[in-house]
Amino acid sequence: RGCIFTIVLIFLGIFAVGYIANRFTEAIVKGYFQEGVRLNQRRKLMQELSHHYILCGFGRTGRQIAEEFRLQKIRFVVVDAEEESVQQAQQLGFVAVQGDATLDDTLHLLKIESAVCLVSALTSDAENLYTVLSARTLNPQVRIIARASSEEAIQKLKRVGADAVISPYITGGKRMAAAALRPQVMDFVDGIFSGGDRTYYMEEFLLDPLVCSQIGQTLRESQLRAQTGVLIVAIQRNQGELLIGPTSEVRLEPEDFLICLGTAEQLQAMNRLLSPLSREPLQRPNRE
Repeated sequence: RGCIFTIVLIFLGIFAVGYIANRFTEAIVKGYFQEGVRLNQRRKLMQELSHHYILCGFGRTGRQIAEEFRLQKIRFVVVDAEEESVQQAQQLGFVAVQGDATLDDTLHLLKIESAVCLVSALTSDAENLYTVLSARTLNPQVRIIARASSEEAIQKLKRVGADAVISPYITGGKRMAAAALRPQVMDFVDGIFSGGDRTYYMEEFLLDPLVCSQIGQTLRESQLRAQTGVLIVAIQRNQGELLIGPTSEVRLEPEDFLICLGTAEQLQAMNRLLSPLSREPLQRPNRE
């Protein structure tokens, strides 16, 4: 009886060791450990989020927005309620989490309090409405861009706090009409805003009175064009006035936005000239 018990115990021990080794090998092959490492990395990235962009929704519209953000080297995080969409975003190399963007808890997780901008590209107008309302309540200073399907939804989203509302159908129709009527103009504009290998970029620069020494000077006195080669297309005044094609006698004022056209190197030189104390891109000021 003792021999039989010992033989059975030995076989059970061999079976247990083999099972553990098999599970351990399977874990390595299937990447469980790698997934754990990736999860810890994503959690660390979420904790370090600050002055970032939040992209809600990773459908067809959201994917194009994410690609443009990556092209512009913008720090952003993607949130979507569908697990498949989140996995697709992660496979493309984006920081993405699964969650309902309409809930306050999800926006807190995404550090809405320290975000620069939130883009709500969800498929439903109702979901975009709830997301905009929640985001504006949690962070009154964040800039909010929302997607809408109808003109009625555009008005409602603006009423609850969206800074800009884009309808893919309305905008797409206008662009198609413009491409038919003014093809050369549209080719030029598309090359600036959506060309993957574009040479020229449009950028906006905030004149911060704390760091910008050119405030109070005219465009001629500031020598911005001569020093950087950047073309100043327009100036958006803090009071809302828009100056198209400003002349050399226009005087720069605090909180002005300079809308400029130039190469990447020229725009970087412009940023260094207007903000010598910071190497970060100038951000839009807080919403009042």
